Amino acid sequence: MALKDLENKPLRPALARELSVDELKQELAKLEEAQFRLRFRSATEAIENPMQFRMIRRNIARLKTMLKERAAT
Repeated sequence: MALKDLENKPLRPALARELSVDELKQELAKLEEAQFRLRFRSATEAIENPMQFRMIRRNIARLKTMLKERAAT
């Protein structure tokens, strides 16, 4: 899928709506792991792009919103 760059680029809602609930959960787990790795790396060395924190956090929020929308229907 084209979601491999979610650590660096914003999630497009049209792409996320095409995914199943299981795929959304997998992508969410990947992003949470990436967020953990980025936090850990920032504690030990300088991060070249600190905007990654914001991008990952917002993409996690977008995926969680999509999951809640699907659960409500």
